[in-house]
Amino acid sequence: MTTLAPQSTPLRADCIADSAGGLTFDVRAVGETATALLVLRRRDSHDEVYLPLTPAGDGRLRAALPSIVALPEGRWDAYARVDAGEPRRLAPGVTDLRSLAARTPSGSHGHVAVRIPYATRQGNLTVRSWVRAPHAEAGELRIRQGVLTVPGRVYGIGLGPDAHAELRGRHAPVPVRRTEVLADRTEFRFKVVYGALEPGLWDLWLRPAGEAGPAVRIARLLDDVADKKPVFTYPRVRVEAPYGPVEAGPYYTRDNDLSVSVTAVSPSLQDPL
Repeated sequence: MTTLAPQSTPLRADCIADSAGGLTFDVRAVGETATALLVLRRRDSHDEVYLPLTPAGDGRLRAALPSIVALPEGRWDAYARVDAGEPRRLAPGVTDLRSLAARTPSGSHGHVAVRIPYATRQGNLTVRSWVRAPHAEAGELRIRQGVLTVPGRVYGIGLGPDAHAELRGRHAPVPVRRTEVLADRTEFRFKVVYGALEPGLWDLWLRPAGEAGPAVRIARLLDDVADKKPVFTYPRVRVEAPYGPVEAGPYYTRDNDLSVSVTAVSPSLQDPL
């Protein structure tokens, strides 16, 4: 029978990503092999995915999560369970995600699926999954003279003659701001003028086919960074707006979606005359 490390010892899983978007998990076991499962539980739901853990040599048990196996968008906490025993939370071991950084999905199935394993603040193993149909991937952002330039590529849909971008105020009743998109096949580019935005949080969307088509949230998913917000940081710029000076800058949300924050500058913080 398979026995795992004692409860007092963290049970670790090595993770390897492949170029197709699949993941392989290797869990260290002690003793003979019996029925063992790797269990993924999606937070805030009752969804679970069970993956067989089979002997892989050197005292390891291996589970595979192919890209063709559906994993709905969300955060999936990883556990190991032997026979009918209580599932044990897994900690991350050695992680190899190099193939994710070089991955360029075709989008031929009309969607993009991304899975990135990461360590939680508590030191546990979780897989962040995204499923976007279609998907608009943000490229390298550029900021100059109070104007943000957003380049990117769309997957799973083409860019039509009516393609445009939308800046949506997160808190009503702020209106939607529409901006022109320069399109070249699947590549797009548009500009955000900070001085034209009221203070608040603005979420960036792409309308590849215009008003008649889908609204696609612009995000940055196609790399090996599960949480972009603390990693991809950008300077905030002070500009003059019709209602007074503001400071603005782009940022990635907790879900790696692209947004812009605009904050009114307090009179006490303005430069003296």
